[in-house]
Amino acid sequence: MEKNKKVTQNIPVITIDGASGTGKGVVMQWVAKELGWNLLDSGALYRVLALAAQKHTISLDDETALEQQAKQLDVQFIESDIGDPPQILLENQDVTESIRTEKVGNAASKVGALPAVRAALLDRQRAFRREPGLVTDGRDMGTVVFPDANLKIFLTASPEERAFRRYKQLKAKGIHVNLGGLVEELSERDKRDRERAIAPLKPAEDAICIDTDALTIEQVVARIMQEAKVVLS
Repeated sequence: MEKNKKVTQNIPVITIDGASGTGKGVVMQWVAKELGWNLLDSGALYRVLALAAQKHTISLDDETALEQQAKQLDVQFIESDIGDPPQILLENQDVTESIRTEKVGNAASKVGALPAVRAALLDRQRAFRREPGLVTDGRDMGTVVFPDANLKIFLTASPEERAFRRYKQLKAKGIHVNLGGLVEELSERDKRDRERAIAPLKPAEDAICIDTDALTIEQVVARIMQEAKVVLS
């Protein structure tokens, strides 16, 4: 077991952390594609768990039941085209779109604040570390899940910019939302994620912080690839 752990730790990892709406999911896909590596959308795991809790009528403050649900979570990730999130199956049902609602996102933030839930999902996340390498996004990838990552990135953007991005995404899908309400929801989620007792949202001490407010996805990816060439050479 110890030997396998050491072998796994030799597999390179790039972590991309940041708050909701900073673009980390799409950036992760692009970087993984450029490198030919595996990817992990860790936030999706918490969203899937929140949806599973809803499906099985588990209260979002029932930590014991949520921990058990996390341990037996029947989830599959199927890679898709760049720009589209991976297809996600919960108990063999496609939940790719349904986990992206604001309601599920807020529920995921709540269950993600529970220590037992985070512990239950920790090994599952680390199991994605496979050859030839892993690019992963989340909120605590560089601080907790992969503290030995070869490269740690932390993306930032103002709540207003992130809300506007989300507004455009939803509008393109024909979903009408209030921009001011999105700003408020994102700010509340940020506060909850930053102030939670375990694995709070913050950059790792050795993370490279990139403000994405005025940058395109291509520019962010190019910056990360520059840094990757340095640490992986």
